[in-house]
Amino acid sequence: MMRVDAHQHFWRYHAPDYAWMGAGMDVLRRDWLPTDLHPLLARHEFDACIAVQARQTDAETDFLLELAHAHSFVAAVIGWVDLRAPDLQRRLERWRGDTRLAGFRHLLQDEADVSAWLADAAFNRGVSRLQQSQQVYEVLVHAAQLADVPAFCARHDEYWLVLDHLGKPAIGGEDHAAWRAQLEAFAPMRHVLCKLSGLVTEVRTRTLGVAEIEGHLDIALDVFGEYADVVEIVARWAEQLSLAEQGHLFGDNAVRCYSLQRSPAQPGVH
Repeated sequence: MMRVDAHQHFWRYHAPDYAWMGAGMDVLRRDWLPTDLHPLLARHEFDACIAVQARQTDAETDFLLELAHAHSFVAAVIGWVDLRAPDLQRRLERWRGDTRLAGFRHLLQDEADVSAWLADAAFNRGVSRLQQSQQVYEVLVHAAQLADVPAFCARHDEYWLVLDHLGKPAIGGEDHAAWRAQLEAFAPMRHVLCKLSGLVTEVRTRTLGVAEIEGHLDIALDVFGEYADVVEIVARWAEQLSLAEQGHLFGDNAVRCYSLQRSPAQPGVH
């Protein structure tokens, strides 16, 4: 079984480029590069990772692709491009033929009106163009912004869509019924995958509760079928799954979605 960490960010830190780093994120305010990650991947027996954009510039896509070509365990890149641009096709041409580029993401969660973005004709044309080219689009929203996402995903069913971070539920909130109901809307959509990553970062004001996170993972299983801490929580929770289901969770789904090679170089091989 190939094990894939499907969501990693890399950067050379420059404060104006990462204004989204808010209170409590001081640990992020430094360079984080593949050389920092690969000992952790090896320690936890992961074979590869997916690099995901953190800045909304074409240069971000170039930067991540440069890292992917320099470090073989960075198996694929989710970059950024202006999907509403009239010259989108020309912009995409710069990366034509780069097999490490698996798709794109936009920081929808930071837009003032997510519903307007999801309904925007140019944005929808852009996502359709990605799917026609067999490129993944990753949806990043908070739970409070999920209402219009199922209809958006239903419109775009020609290739994979990925809901990042389980739709970013508020860990420790009093009522998860609305979030669960929104997730259930995706269940019939076989082209929609859901990432379990990012739950720890949604815990803002309290000590991390493992049981609370496991509860959110239980909901994700019903619907969809610090690094060591995250791996341990998910691995412990996954013990209830069959070996085949664990294979899908830890790598096989990512291999299918991102069209990965099944025999990458081991972490640390450059």
